[in-house]
Amino acid sequence: VQLVESGGGLVQPGGSLRLSCAASGRTFSSYAMGWFRQAPGKEREFVAAITWSGSSTKYADSVKGRFTISRDNAKNTVYLQMNSLKPEDTAVYYCAKSRVIGAKESGYDSWGQGTQVTVSS
Repeated sequence: VQLVESGGGLVQPGGSLRLSCAASGRTFSSYAMGWFRQAPGKEREFVAAITWSGSSTKYADSVKGRFTISRDNAKNTVYLQMNSLKPEDTAVYYCAKSRVIGAKESGYDSWGQGTQVTVSS
Protein backbone atom coordinates (compact mmCIF):
# COMPACT_ATOMS: atom_id res chain seq x y z
CA VAL A 1 0.00 0.00 0.00
CA GLN A 2 1.30 3.43 -0.93
CA LEU A 3 0.06 6.50 0.91
CA VAL A 4 0.09 10.06 -0.41
CA GLU A 5 -0.85 13.01 1.80
CA SER A 6 -2.11 16.34 0.51
CA GLY A 7 -3.90 19.45 1.71
CA GLY A 8 -1.22 21.08 3.81
CA GLY A 9 -0.35 24.74 3.60
CA LEU A 10 -0.09 28.04 5.42
CA VAL A 11 -3.06 29.09 7.54
CA GLN A 12 -3.64 31.80 10.12
CA PRO A 13 -4.29 30.94 13.77
CA GLY A 14 -7.92 30.01 14.22
CA GLY A 15 -8.20 28.81 10.64
CA SER A 16 -8.98 25.39 9.21
CA LEU A 17 -7.42 22.87 6.86
CA ARG A 18 -8.43 19.44 5.66
CA LEU A 19 -5.69 16.93 5.00
CA SER A 20 -6.22 13.94 2.75
CA CYS A 21 -4.34 10.67 2.54
CA ALA A 22 -4.94 8.63 -0.61
CA ALA A 23 -4.04 4.96 -0.55
CA SER A 24 -3.28 2.67 -3.44
CA GLY A 25 -4.30 -0.97 -3.49
CA ARG A 26 -7.50 -2.87 -2.86
CA THR A 27 -6.99 -3.62 0.83
CA PHE A 28 -7.40 -0.10 2.22
CA SER A 29 -10.65 -0.94 3.97
CA SER A 30 -8.89 -3.72 5.89
CA TYR A 31 -6.64 -1.36 7.83
CA ALA A 32 -6.92 1.12 10.63
CA MET A 33 -5.38 4.46 9.69
CA GLY A 34 -3.59 7.06 11.70
CA TRP A 35 -2.25 10.58 11.47
CA PHE A 36 0.99 11.61 13.13
CA ARG A 37 2.94 14.86 13.06
CA GLN A 38 6.49 16.02 13.57
CA ALA A 39 7.43 19.56 14.46
CA PRO A 40 10.97 20.88 13.90
CA GLY A 41 13.32 19.55 16.54
CA LYS A 42 10.69 17.28 18.05
CA GLU A 43 9.84 13.61 17.85
CA ARG A 44 6.96 12.43 15.73
CA GLU A 45 3.75 12.26 17.77
CA PHE A 46 0.34 10.67 17.45
CA VAL A 47 -2.55 12.87 16.34
CA ALA A 48 -5.56 10.71 15.49
CA ALA A 49 -6.59 7.24 14.35
CA ILE A 50 -9.63 5.49 12.96
CA THR A 51 -10.69 1.86 12.67
CA TRP A 52 -11.13 0.13 9.32
CA SER A 53 -14.89 0.71 9.42
CA GLY A 54 -14.74 4.24 10.74
CA SER A 55 -16.84 3.23 13.74
CA SER A 56 -14.20 4.17 16.31
CA THR A 57 -11.70 7.00 16.54
CA LYS A 58 -8.91 8.03 18.87
CA TYR A 59 -7.31 11.46 19.39
CA ALA A 60 -4.37 13.00 21.15
CA ASP A 61 -5.47 15.26 24.00
CA SER A 62 -3.84 18.23 22.28
CA VAL A 63 -6.21 18.04 19.30
CA LYS A 64 -9.37 16.61 20.86
CA GLY A 65 -12.37 18.77 20.02
CA ARG A 66 -10.52 20.57 17.22
CA PHE A 67 -9.53 17.80 14.80
CA THR A 68 -11.73 15.15 13.22
CA ILE A 69 -10.51 12.02 11.46
CA SER A 70 -12.73 10.29 8.93
CA ARG A 71 -12.41 7.91 6.01
CA ASP A 72 -14.11 7.02 2.75
CA ASN A 73 -13.30 3.42 1.89
CA ALA A 74 -14.90 3.75 -1.53
CA LYS A 75 -12.30 6.43 -2.34
CA ASN A 76 -9.42 4.77 -0.46
CA THR A 77 -8.93 8.02 1.42
CA VAL A 78 -8.62 9.10 5.02
CA TYR A 79 -9.10 12.71 6.07
CA LEU A 80 -8.06 14.95 8.92
CA GLN A 81 -10.23 18.01 9.38
CA MET A 82 -8.33 20.55 11.46
CA ASN A 83 -10.20 23.48 12.97
CA SER A 84 -9.18 26.23 15.39
CA LEU A 85 -5.57 25.77 14.38
CA LYS A 86 -2.84 27.03 16.67
CA PRO A 87 0.81 27.88 15.96
CA GLU A 88 1.80 24.78 17.94
CA ASP A 89 0.01 22.65 15.34
CA THR A 90 2.75 23.56 12.87
CA ALA A 91 4.38 20.33 11.74
CA VAL A 92 4.75 17.84 8.94
CA TYR A 93 1.72 15.58 9.04
CA TYR A 94 1.98 11.92 8.08
CA CYS A 95 -0.58 9.21 7.55
CA ALA A 96 0.11 5.53 8.11
CA LYS A 97 -1.73 2.23 8.22
CA SER A 98 -2.02 -0.32 10.99
CA ARG A 99 -3.73 -3.64 11.65
CA VAL A 100 -5.45 -2.18 14.69
CA ILE A 101 -6.26 1.31 15.93
CA GLY A 102 -3.67 2.70 18.30
CA ALA A 103 -1.46 5.61 19.26
CA LYS A 104 1.94 3.94 19.16
CA GLU A 105 4.07 4.71 16.15
CA SER A 106 5.55 1.22 16.23
CA GLY A 107 2.17 -0.25 15.32
CA TYR A 108 2.07 1.53 11.98
CA ASP A 109 3.71 0.88 8.65
CA SER A 110 3.51 2.15 5.05
CA TRP A 111 4.01 5.79 5.93
CA GLY A 112 3.31 8.59 3.48
CA GLN A 113 5.83 11.29 2.60
CA GLY A 114 4.13 13.92 4.73
CA THR A 115 2.51 17.29 4.11
CA GLN A 116 3.59 20.54 5.75
CA VAL A 117 1.12 22.49 7.86
CA THR A 118 2.18 25.94 9.00
CA VAL A 119 0.01 28.00 11.33
CA SER A 120 1.19 31.58 11.44
CA SER A 121 -0.06 35.12 11.14
